[in-house]
Amino acid sequence: MQPYINEHLFLGNFGHLLIIICFVCSLMATLCFFYATKNSLHPSNKGWMNLASLFVVIETIALLLVFTILYYIIAKHYFEYKYVWQHSDKALPPRYLLSCFWEGQEGSFLLWAFWNTVLGWLIFFRERAWRNGVCTVIQFAQFCLFSMLLGVHLGNLTIGSNPFILLRDSGFLDNAPFFHDVVTNQIRADYLSFIKDGSGLNTLLQNYWMIIHPPILFLGFASTILPFSFAVTGLYQKNHNWVKPALPYTLFSVAVLGLGIMMGAMWAYESLSFGGYWAWDPVENASLVPWIILVAGLHTLLIKKHTPHALRSCYFFSLLAFCLVLYSTFLTRSGILGDTSVHAFTDLGLNGQLIAFVLIFTIPAGTLYYFRYKYIATWRIEENTSSREFWLLLGSLILFLSAIIIIVLTSLPVFNKILDSLPYCKNVSRFAPPEDVPFAYNRIQILIAIMIGLLTGCVQYLKYKTTTWSYFWRNMKLPMMISLFACLLLLVFHPVQYDNKGVFFLVTIYLALFASIFALIGNFGYIILVLRTKLANAGGSIAHIGFALILVGILLSSGGRKILSWNPTHLSMFQGSQTENPAENITLLKGVPVQMGNYQVTYLNDSFHVHDNKTYYQIMFVDTLTHRQFSLYPNTIKNNKGGQGYSANPDAQHFLTKDIFVYITSFFFNAQDNQDHGFTNKQAKISDTLYYSRGFFVLKSIAINPPSKKQWYNKNTIGVFLNIEVTNYKNEHFMMTPGITINSKEIFFHPDTLASENLVINFNKVLDEQKGDLEVGIQELTSPQKIITLKVILFPYILLLWLGVLILLIGCFVSIRVKVLKK
Repeated sequence: MQPYINEHLFLGNFGHLLIIICFVCSLMATLCFFYATKNSLHPSNKGWMNLASLFVVIETIALLLVFTILYYIIAKHYFEYKYVWQHSDKALPPRYLLSCFWEGQEGSFLLWAFWNTVLGWLIFFRERAWRNGVCTVIQFAQFCLFSMLLGVHLGNLTIGSNPFILLRDSGFLDNAPFFHDVVTNQIRADYLSFIKDGSGLNTLLQNYWMIIHPPILFLGFASTILPFSFAVTGLYQKNHNWVKPALPYTLFSVAVLGLGIMMGAMWAYESLSFGGYWAWDPVENASLVPWIILVAGLHTLLIKKHTPHALRSCYFFSLLAFCLVLYSTFLTRSGILGDTSVHAFTDLGLNGQLIAFVLIFTIPAGTLYYFRYKYIATWRIEENTSSREFWLLLGSLILFLSAIIIIVLTSLPVFNKILDSLPYCKNVSRFAPPEDVPFAYNRIQILIAIMIGLLTGCVQYLKYKTTTWSYFWRNMKLPMMISLFACLLLLVFHPVQYDNKGVFFLVTIYLALFASIFALIGNFGYIILVLRTKLANAGGSIAHIGFALILVGILLSSGGRKILSWNPTHLSMFQGSQTENPAENITLLKGVPVQMGNYQVTYLNDSFHVHDNKTYYQIMFVDTLTHRQFSLYPNTIKNNKGGQGYSANPDAQHFLTKDIFVYITSFFFNAQDNQDHGFTNKQAKISDTLYYSRGFFVLKSIAINPPSKKQWYNKNTIGVFLNIEVTNYKNEHFMMTPGITINSKEIFFHPDTLASENLVINFNKVLDEQKGDLEVGIQELTSPQKIITLKVILFPYILLLWLGVLILLIGCFVSIRVKVLKK
């Protein structure tokens, strides 16, 4: 074989060898831990455990070296490796190199394996009674993960995808004659000299959240194996005392996976231009469903800890959460969601292996649960309806129902794929996705939120086993009255005006708000009235307060979401689509202020930043009521990886009670960057006609404090606006309303812009009030210079959502601390 110039082969060959070592060591560690579990009372048990420990040590060292090598070749831009060429380029800022690492499937599997290793060592040192069984399951998961990275070909069968495969061996250059020798038809020895740069990191991932969100999310995914492993070990050994040691790990999993999901929501809020933080995207749903099941399982574990009930439910939810993580892995990495998700992985040809990954855990765990079911102790006496455990179990079942609905709707592409593969189902109708995807989920989940909110607010006031109703109502009266009063204040002073889906859905939003506020006040009351402010024992209540704030934040920010960038002319620089409505996007000319709700908005400047290859647009907002001003800097970045056009990254101004959220939907820069002619001042009276290059306009009337302009004036301000009818040479008619507002100290000018005519009119002043003489300024552009179209959205009280996430985490970790200290 001919030598290839400038290749760095040693690193890739050594990295692949280390993956094989990890694969073999994880298999051997699995067998050794299994024999140590099987022969727990035999003298050989210690020998098997020591041997397993040795294999895990080797595996850990090899995995860390794989991590180091892969990061090194990415940082050095060794484009002879397909993974490096596919996910990085030389212009990429160094801070995004880690994002390149886990952009691809291979890197994400390595990240998952890394966290499994960390969790495995944690169990090894902390859980002596359970470590052999739990570590058996963890190491078997490692074996499956490393099989995804082998890149071994057995005939037509490919096992795994090697992250160190060379670009010339990947088949990518096979159909590129430029890289082949014309005589031998082999790839040229100097082919690397023609590869000047890589394909680059996906533009959507060039955000700081993508540096920290994936590691946290994958730690959350990996941590679900802990309750699963305890449950499997308990079933195998017929030892049902696993609930207490598994409880803090389940709490940890709930906290970290929840944090990872909400970090993804924050990334979507700051990087994606759908205008929000949650779109019920299939990949979002695939991570949310295991978390919901984990929360349900956590509450059944609490029941079992304090009562003889719910052991079977503990097994069921603990097993199901991890199996759903595996199923979400299949959904996101098989390519089956490619047409319905903005951030699913593409198909690497490993679909069969991904399905096997799901089934190899799900089938044995389900089978073991089935055959051990009758041996799982259950309490014959039914729970008292006045007991805490009864309502906790009911809440867990409601959460389970929520998860089932979400995963069924998310799996419609999977059902269609199954029907396509069955010859006798050719004439069977396929499942079509809902036309309004968010509403299809929201109309069901909001009902579930009402039930969960009410339960969250009152269940803690119940005692385990039985509760007297007098005790319950004595403690509940005050929180209920405060919650009702708070909802009435909200209804009067800050009503939700979301009537897009009818009155019934609006009423449902108010019911959900009451339930969420009740959950918030109820748990505050529990801490004060019952726990006497002993915060060390209030972990559950603190977490519930955080959850209630999340619900309130979601309902207020989504229900009160308001478009500020209404375009009255409906003229826009782009065609309408499913994602964007031209009526909700307004066009700005550089330097020309435009009225937008209570704000005067001006596109001031733009600049290209070499350090991140983004163009930033300075948009200045002036609040006409308070005269406060601020600037936002949304940006655009040219799409890579064969994508056309540009991606828009939003920016937001955060206030205590609202966010102003803005993103660019289109832009136009004149190559010559012509200068405008400035304003030409002209004198006119009402009914006078003035001309511009494309037509004429007539001053129709003057309006003092017109209702349509009430956002520009208040009781201490006078607003004077002109009503002007513009007629162009095509006999098209438009209305413009420039004006001024005057208070005791200042005068504010509000020019009006007619983008379709390149026309700006300003009301300068009143020259002679007795004669009715006015002065207007007319500005025309010879051709469009710099124009952007943007969307501006107001999200009220969204800060409550992010604050709720923080408080939920604090509550979980307070509970974990208590559980660990008690142990």
